[in-house]
Amino acid sequence: MRSVCVVGLGLIGGSVLRAAAAAGAVTWGATASDEDAEAARRDGHDVLDLAAALERAVVQDALVVVAVPLPAVENVLRALPGGVRLTDVVSVKGPVADLVARLAPHARYVGGHPMAGTSRSGWDAGRADLFHDAAWVVTAEDGTDLDVLADVVGLALAAGAHVVPTTAAEHDAAVARISHLPHLLAAVLASVGADGGPLALALAAGSFGDGTRVAGSRPELVLAMCQGNRAALLGAVDDALGRLGAARGSLASTGGLAKTVEAGHAARLALENGPELTGTTIDLTSPDALEALRDLGSRGGRVVGLNGSTARVLTPRAHDRP
Repeated sequence: MRSVCVVGLGLIGGSVLRAAAAAGAVTWGATASDEDAEAARRDGHDVLDLAAALERAVVQDALVVVAVPLPAVENVLRALPGGVRLTDVVSVKGPVADLVARLAPHARYVGGHPMAGTSRSGWDAGRADLFHDAAWVVTAEDGTDLDVLADVVGLALAAGAHVVPTTAAEHDAAVARISHLPHLLAAVLASVGADGGPLALALAAGSFGDGTRVAGSRPELVLAMCQGNRAALLGAVDDALGRLGAARGSLASTGGLAKTVEAGHAARLALENGPELTGTTIDLTSPDALEALRDLGSRGGRVVGLNGSTARVLTPRAHDRP
């Protein structure tokens, strides 16, 4: 594997560093948190200051992974040397791509986002197997450097994830519905439950605990990702409000909630069962490689292996495609 430099050693960045090291890569990191730096060094990892970490990345032609919250990305990008191989694990892609274009146009950038995490944060919350069997988004925009894309795909696969290629815009629209809206709904649900008083919280069991788990995340991290994806999240919130309004109207008029409950049940089963997948390959040297990757991701497919310039992929069978 190519050497890996991780900037930001919290839950996700710390797990990326651990996973890359476990896969055999030469790794080092940088963090603004003295606590995370000390803990990472105590666990045997090489942690430098930002300037030294990035200088070493240039010398070793390493892949730099930006793993800081969105509000801190700008400071990292301003420190980047020219021509570095760059990816990130930030939960929104459009704003990061815009920052890279404005502040580090010299970087060879391919966006990334592993869809894994917990409500805990910091170095001590991370682990090398955090990404096992998780989806890891890799952006495949027109003009993407395929050499760097292969580096990012290789890192994700080495971490035990499968890769879902897409564009920044499609990623942000999707995660607004399946990541950012759940955080917002969990916050509302937790507040509604707490307003029921001590008796309500004393009776709270599995459904309330499952539905509010991510409300235990650090508020500043939730705010960074949700407010950073404002436009897409507004559309998801409007959709949710429309469905809640319809459910309320039905409950008030007929007392029935069958349509809402049955639609949710069917959607959950679709998530649990998933489509039937079949194997094929994509030649990353072909002129239409990026288009083929984007098409794969839009249909719910994934990259599961990399052999030189050939990506092994799983794609939904024709009868399962939306």
